[in-house]
Amino acid sequence: MIARRPLLAGLGAAVFAHRRARARRFLTMLTAAPAGTNGDEIARSFAHHYERFLDGPEIQVRNLPGDGGRTALRALADAPPTGSTFGWVLTPVLPARAVDRGDPGLPSRLDLLGSVLREPIAFVASPADPLDSVRDMIERANQDTGGLPMGTPPPGSPSHLAVLRLQVLTQTRLNIIPFPSAAAARQALLGGNVIVAALGLSDVIVALRDEKLVGLGIAARHRSGILPDMPILSEAGVPLAAWINRGLAVPAHSPRDVTEPLVAALQAVADDAAFRKQAETLGLLGAWSDGTTWREQMEQESAELAGLWATDPWLNAAGQ
Repeated sequence: MIARRPLLAGLGAAVFAHRRARARRFLTMLTAAPAGTNGDEIARSFAHHYERFLDGPEIQVRNLPGDGGRTALRALADAPPTGSTFGWVLTPVLPARAVDRGDPGLPSRLDLLGSVLREPIAFVASPADPLDSVRDMIERANQDTGGLPMGTPPPGSPSHLAVLRLQVLTQTRLNIIPFPSAAAARQALLGGNVIVAALGLSDVIVALRDEKLVGLGIAARHRSGILPDMPILSEAGVPLAAWINRGLAVPAHSPRDVTEPLVAALQAVADDAAFRKQAETLGLLGAWSDGTTWREQMEQESAELAGLWATDPWLNAAGQ
C-alpha cells in the first residue's frame, strides 16, 4: 500500500515552490559588454550590490553586445517604460554612437537616472621598452617618422577617443593600432607588439599592481587614491581628462513612480562603503552624479565629439 501523506506533502511543497517562483519579481538590466569580459564583470558586480537596495526584485543581466554598444542602447530605448527593463549605460559611448552612427536622436530616447562609477583612461607601457612619462611618449612620437605604435580598443571606444583628443591637444600624430577588444590591446602590449597603450584603468589595474606594465599617466585632473604614485597627464603638460562614466538609464518618458525607487536605490549604492571598496579593487572610483548633471556632462561630450568627428572621423566607410 502506498503511503499517501508523503506524496501529498511532496505535492504541497511543489505547489508552494511554484507559487513562490511566480510571485518573485525580476528586473532586466541590459549591458553592451560581451559575456565574460571585464566590462561584464563590472556590470554584474554593480547588479549584485544594487539588488541589496531594491525592495525585493532580482536583477537578470542580459548581454547585448554589438555595433559599438549601440545594439544595447537601441534595445533599451525601444523597451516599454515600465521599470522592468533598465540599462547599464556608459558615456562617452552613448554620445559617440549618436555621432559616428548618424543617430543624433538616440540620447533623447533615454532618461539618465545617475552614474555611480568613474574610470579614468590610463596610458601604459611595457617594462621591456620603458618610457619615462607621457611627455617622453609624445617626444618619441614626434621623432619617429613611422609614429609611435599605440594600442587601443576598437575605434570609437572611450580609450580610442581619448587618444584622438590627446593628438589634438599635443599636435602629435601617433600610430594608433586599434584591437578588437581592450583585452586584445593589453595582450598586444604585454607581447611587445605595441610600445604603449591607452586603456581604461580597470583593464590594466592588475598588470600595474603586478608591475607587468608601467604607468605613464592617468587622464584625470587629480591623482587617484587607487594608484597615488601614478602621475596625471597635466603634470606632463597635457591637460587631458578622459573618463568612462557608468550608471543606469531607462526608456525616455518613464513615469516618476517608476524611476524614483530606482534612483533612490542607485544613490544608496553609490554611498555604500562595500560597493566603493570593491570598485577600487577593480580600478574604479565610486562617485554619485544625478541624472541631470550626468546629461549635462554628456551634452558637453557630444559637442566635443561632433567637432572631433568633423576633423578626424574615427570610422571609415566600412565602419571600422
